[in-house]
Amino acid sequence: MIEPADVDAIAAQLGREPRSIHEIGHRCPCGNPDVVTTEPRLDNGTPFPTTYYLTCPRAASRIGTLEASGLMKEMQQRLSEDPALAEQYAAAHEAYLAAREAIAASTGQQVPEIAGISAGGMPNRVKCLHVLAGQSLAQGPGVNPLGDEVLEILGDWWKSGPCVSASSTSASD
Repeated sequence: MIEPADVDAIAAQLGREPRSIHEIGHRCPCGNPDVVTTEPRLDNGTPFPTTYYLTCPRAASRIGTLEASGLMKEMQQRLSEDPALAEQYAAAHEAYLAAREAIAASTGQQVPEIAGISAGGMPNRVKCLHVLAGQSLAQGPGVNPLGDEVLEILGDWWKSGPCVSASSTSASD
């Protein structure tokens, strides 16, 4: 069950009401949710392949800076040159799909429109570091090697305190 305070914190983080939360995917050391696990089909019927949605605006902003720095291009190059990395990344894709399928099975929401589609460009591209980091937070270290790298580069983004409080209407930094 999702606590009302968590929904309030997520709404403050996103600047809008959250959609179709299945559960808290990961909780930041500050206490707030930082990843939500979403239903594979939104309440309005739209298929939604992003199972692990990063909600912390502080982490998201820093990841946006990493994307702008060219990190995705560098990771994509490494992915094309390193068969072991490519194999680990493909396994991360499969873990993502398996998690979404488990949610679909538990909720009776089969979503054939997104079958085989994960997120973040997996299994062959590096398209969104936010998704990769979200998967690493939700599924733990060792599942997505590139998501793990993103988190390592980010460091302790929460050290300055929570990005929002339950009574917030906007994020703070």
